[in-house]
Formats: sequence, structure tokens, C-alpha cells
Amino acid sequence: MAVSKPTISVEVVSDIVCPWCYVGKRRLEKAMQHFEGKAQFDVHWLPYQLNPTAGPEAINKLQYYNDKFGPARVAQIIPNMQSTFASEGLQYSIGGETGNTRRAHRLMAWAAKEHGLAKQDALAEQLFQGYHCKEQYVNDTDFLLAAAAAAGLPRDAAAAALEEAGPGEALVQQELGKFAGVNGVPHFVVNGRHRVGGAQSPEVFAELFEELLQQQPAAA
Repeated sequence: MAVSKPTISVEVVSDIVCPWCYVGKRRLEKAMQHFEGKAQFDVHWLPYQLNPTAGPEAINKLQYYNDKFGPARVAQIIPNMQSTFASEGLQYSIGGETGNTRRAHRLMAWAAKEHGLAKQDALAEQLFQGYHCKEQYVNDTDFLLAAAAAAGLPRDAAAAALEEAGPGEALVQQELGKFAGVNGVPHFVVNGRHRVGGAQSPEVFAELFEELLQQQPAAA
């Protein structure tokens, strides 16, 4: 009789505009690759808004960073992020515009609910890549729908999910309350109880996964 692989669930509290969340995604993926054939992973992206009061209008990303952190600190942040992204095979850009991420979270929540976690993860990749590497505006309807299409999601249903009256908003409200005590992202919750804060190294995740597999024999 074939033996099924144990499943490890990973809930990721994140915001699309958080560069460390994209770095954390890459590092998590590297750790999971080490367990190919040993375990399967259910990765569920959950919403967090770094700037929930942001209006619907676009804001110059560099100007926003300068206003929030000060030009001197931003001058240190940018090369650090460029180096960190490069180490993960990514190209970081401070160019473009930023803004409210609520509609992106609606799209993400709807994708998971209606089309499964794999599709949601593919959408997360498109959104992170577009915003952090290709200077796409996170609240732009065309960008959001293009990301959905690239992830294999139906465009018309995705457009409906973006709206406040659509299916995504209720899901976001529900999911925001799940880990309401989280005050920094990325934040990973593994198997519902083991918490990992920040974009930790692949080794940190791998050590936890190995420990869990030793405790959880594969089901027949």
C-alpha cells in the first residue's frame, strides 16, 4: 500500500508592498524544496496592511519612503534591499508608485477560497514580482487583473472580487482577525501553532519542518 506524504500547513501573514515578505517567500520555498518527496505543503497567504489608512490614489514610492523613514535611512535601505533581493535571484526597484493594498488582498483571499492555495500562491508571486521588481502600482486595476490572468484565474470573476461589495472583502475581514496580534510581517504560522517571525533563513524553516516530520509519521 502506498504511503501518503504528511502535510505541513504554512499560513503567511503578509502585505504585497512589504519587500521582506517577498524575500520570505523565496526563503520558505528554498526550505520546502529540501523536503520534496518527504512532505507536501499547504501555503496560505493571509492579509496584513502596513498602511491601512492609505487612500485610493497612487503615491510615489520613493517619496513615501523618504517621508516615512527620512532620506538618510532610505539611502541605506535601498542598497540593502537590492543586495538582499539579488541574493534571492531577484531585482529590487524603488521606482513606481505605492498605495492601498486592500484590493490586492481581496483578490488573494478570493483566489484561495475559489481556486485553491496553489493558484493563490501563483497570484502572490505575480503581485510581489510586479510591485517590487517591475514598478507596477499595487492598486492599479489593470495590473491586478493581469496578475490574476497570469496566475490562471478568470478575469471577470477576479474583477468582481476586487470590489468592496464583492466576495473578497468579507474574506479579508475574516482573515484579518485570525492573527490580529501580529504587528510585523512576514509572519509564518506552521501547523497552526509554530510561529516564525520575519524573513528567516531557509535553514530556520527546514529545521522546524524536520522536527515536525519526526513528530508526525506519514499516514498509510
